[in-house]
Amino acid sequence: MAERLADVPPTAGLPLRAGDLAWPGTDADLASALARFLGVPQVQIECSGTACMVVALTALKRLAPTRTEVVVPAYTCPLVALAVAHCGLQLRVCDLQPGTLDLDPVHLRQLCGPHTLAVVPTHLGGRLTDVATAQACARAVGAWTLEDAAQALGARVGDRSVGAHSDMVFFSLAVGKGLTLFEGGALVVHDPALRQACAQASAETVPRHRGWELRRSIELLGYALCYRPAGLGLVYGRPLRQALKRGDWVAAAGDDFDPEIPLHRVGRWRQAVGVRALARLPDFLAQGTARALRRRAQLTRITGLPVLGDSPSVPGAAGTWPVLMVWMPSTAQRDAAIRALWGAGCGLSLPFVHALPDYPRYARVVPAAETGALPHARALAGRLLAISNSPWLDDARFEQVCAALARFSR
Repeated sequence: MAERLADVPPTAGLPLRAGDLAWPGTDADLASALARFLGVPQVQIECSGTACMVVALTALKRLAPTRTEVVVPAYTCPLVALAVAHCGLQLRVCDLQPGTLDLDPVHLRQLCGPHTLAVVPTHLGGRLTDVATAQACARAVGAWTLEDAAQALGARVGDRSVGAHSDMVFFSLAVGKGLTLFEGGALVVHDPALRQACAQASAETVPRHRGWELRRSIELLGYALCYRPAGLGLVYGRPLRQALKRGDWVAAAGDDFDPEIPLHRVGRWRQAVGVRALARLPDFLAQGTARALRRRAQLTRITGLPVLGDSPSVPGAAGTWPVLMVWMPSTAQRDAAIRALWGAGCGLSLPFVHALPDYPRYARVVPAAETGALPHARALAGRLLAISNSPWLDDARFEQVCAALARFSR
């Protein structure tokens, strides 16, 4: 790994083509195209996955104004905490079951009560988590379930899309995702009355902000030009190495979010780009799954290096594979590997640097947790390592990654 080759992106995002960027004609209805892809009656397009969460929580808050708490995994994207705070709600963080992304049912039942508005199970890195337990706990206290499938567009449980068994689910269409508008989100709501409440919440709280849409359009053009091996060193590798040189792992992981959440309408051109790229998504996901399963088999041959899979509690789970996530034997070994390999451009990264209570910058919106609390979520945060499933990480380079991880795992 001494020689630095072209940078590999941290996740397997669908590259755009020149034909995707044409001016919209009649193909600017991304909501209908995604509804057909997912096999659902209706999809609501928002400007980000975070905006989807804001809209959904706003609608729920109007329906149940005395409920003020949202339960989320203790290890998840900090944007989740910012969305909850944006809506004037209180965050409750739940520990995980050992070695999985499933919410700890004992802790979850302790957290749920008459003030619970929603429970948010999260399919981190495309790996499907146990939603049935979260749904049962939420319904027992009269709350709703909102699935965070930001990285799981195209994932299925049996013959149905992920999210089919809960009240609501949202997907991210952000940079580096399977389908991207540079920033965007898709919200699916199953109950017609609740769907109407979410549409109304969006209409009343999300403005038509031309400045933000112009900015996102320019950024999408830049993504189309630079999301390829020749351009990633400039837009991804260079900022990453600068952050690592400063010792700022939060910035290197992209966890340094602005507390202000942009809300605006997605324009016709960006929607049309999404519609055209969506036609290639099924093949892209199938190729990614085949590649990930081969590489998962290679990784599992490394002693002491388990690969995180879909929850064993979800029969028929078939998640997406933007990354492969492995458990290093210890935090010290994980940190040694990430120090050596993160800046080498070989596709290694951290999904998130900390459990939510351990980010000083988010202390305003995340309740503090004692040192011994949340042991499984904190263990995950300290030992998890992500390996890109991008097709630009070729087999020879992946074998070099495996050899390096085997050394650090001893």
